[in-house]
Amino acid sequence: MGEFTMPSLGADMDEGTLVEWLTAEGAEVARGDVVAVVETAKSTIEVECFESGTVTELLVEPGATVPVGTPLAVISPTAPVPPPAARGAVPAEEGTATPLVRHQAAEEGVDLKALQGSGRGGRITRSDVSRAAHPGPSRIKASPLARRLADSLGVDLATVRGSGRNGAVKADDVRAAAASGTGTGTGHAAVVTEAAVAAGPRRTATPTPPDSGKASSAGDRAAIARLMSRAKREIPHYYLSTTVDLAAALEWMRRQNSTRPVGERLVPAALLLKAVALAAREVPELNGHWTDGRFVAAAGVRLGTAVSLRGGGLVAPALADADRMPLTDVMAALKDLVSRARHGRLRASETADPTLTVTNLGDQGVESVFGVIYPPQVAMVGLGRVTERPVAVAGMIALHPTVTATLSADHRASDGATGARFLTALDRLLQHPEDL
Repeated sequence: MGEFTMPSLGADMDEGTLVEWLTAEGAEVARGDVVAVVETAKSTIEVECFESGTVTELLVEPGATVPVGTPLAVISPTAPVPPPAARGAVPAEEGTATPLVRHQAAEEGVDLKALQGSGRGGRITRSDVSRAAHPGPSRIKASPLARRLADSLGVDLATVRGSGRNGAVKADDVRAAAASGTGTGTGHAAVVTEAAVAAGPRRTATPTPPDSGKASSAGDRAAIARLMSRAKREIPHYYLSTTVDLAAALEWMRRQNSTRPVGERLVPAALLLKAVALAAREVPELNGHWTDGRFVAAAGVRLGTAVSLRGGGLVAPALADADRMPLTDVMAALKDLVSRARHGRLRASETADPTLTVTNLGDQGVESVFGVIYPPQVAMVGLGRVTERPVAVAGMIALHPTVTATLSADHRASDGATGARFLTALDRLLQHPEDL
C-alpha cells in the first residue's frame, strides 16, 4: 500500500492547496496519470501519481492547504476482486467509510448506516454517497471543483460536455461553458477566485474583475522574495558575460523558415535554448545541483525556462532533454510549456528539479540580465534582446545582430574558468546553427 503525498514542486514550496481531485475512490490509476490539481504560491500544477493501483482512500478535501509530504490519498496495489456473487453484498457500517466520505455524507445529509458499500469489503465510497444524495439515472459525472464552479457561475452541468475520463465534467469544462455563456442564464461569465470555490459548496464566491491578480501576485512575490533572499545569502555568485554574433544563426533560421508552414517557423528563442542545452551537456559542471555540501552533476539536461505570468509572478518549468530534441521539437515544446504555464496547467514533472535555468528578457527590451541562481541549481543563464552592433569581420566593420549572454554561477561548484568555457561553447554552437 502506497501513499500519494503533497509533492514538493520547487525549492521554495513548504505547503500546497489541493484544488481538485481528478480521480475517485475505487478508480484504477497507472504510474504517470494526472490525479490531482495543486496550487502553490506561484502556480497551479497538475500532479501525477508515481505508482499504479487502486485509489482506496482520498484523505484530503479540495480546498485544504497542507504541508509538503502530507498524505493526500492511499493507492493500493491492484488485486483480483472476486465477483459479487462470491463475496456477497456486505452491509456497511459507518466505520467502513473514510473520514473524507463521512465528511461528504454529513454535508450531503446522507445516513451512512442506510447504505451498502460498493467498495472492497463493503467499504462505502464517495460515489455511494453521491448516488444516495442525488438519486436517479441522470446523475452527472463531475469533479467536486467542477460542481462548485458550476454552482458559483450559474452553469447547468447537464448542458456541459465533459472532457474527463468517461465523459466526466472537469473544472475547465465549466469555465469554458461560463465564458461562452453556454448553460448560464446571464450570457456572460462571472469570474470567481478558485480559492473561494474550493473552500466549500455552501460558500458564495465574490465576483472578481478579470484583471484582478493582485492577491495572487502578492503571494507570488512573497514566495520569490523568500527564495531569492536565501539564494543571495547562501550562494556565492560570480558573473560573466559575452556578446554573441547571431548573423549566421539568424540567416540560417530565415532560410529554414522560408520553407516551413507558418505554425512551424522557428524563433530566435528556440535556437538560443537549444544552444544553451548543448553547452550545458558539454560543460556538466554547471548542470546539476548543490546537495549536502557538494555538487551533484545531473544525468540529463532539464532546462528551466523562466515564464512571466499574466497576473504577475514567475515560474520556471523544465524543458526536459532539450539537448537531444530536434529544433522543431524544441520550438513546439517551448510554445506548449509557456501556454500551459500561463493557464495554470503545468504538470508536477515539469516543475521538478530543473538542472539549469534560462531567463530571456529580450522581448522586454533588456540588453543584458544577471539573474539570481535558483537553488539547489548552481547556475543561471541570462539572454537579452537581439540588437545590431558594429563587429569586425575580415578586417572590416559591419553591423550584425548580436545578443548579450550572461552567466550567474555558484562559486562553490565552479570557477570563472569553467564559466568561460560554457559561454565560449554557447558562442561556438550559435556560429554553426545547422548543427543545433
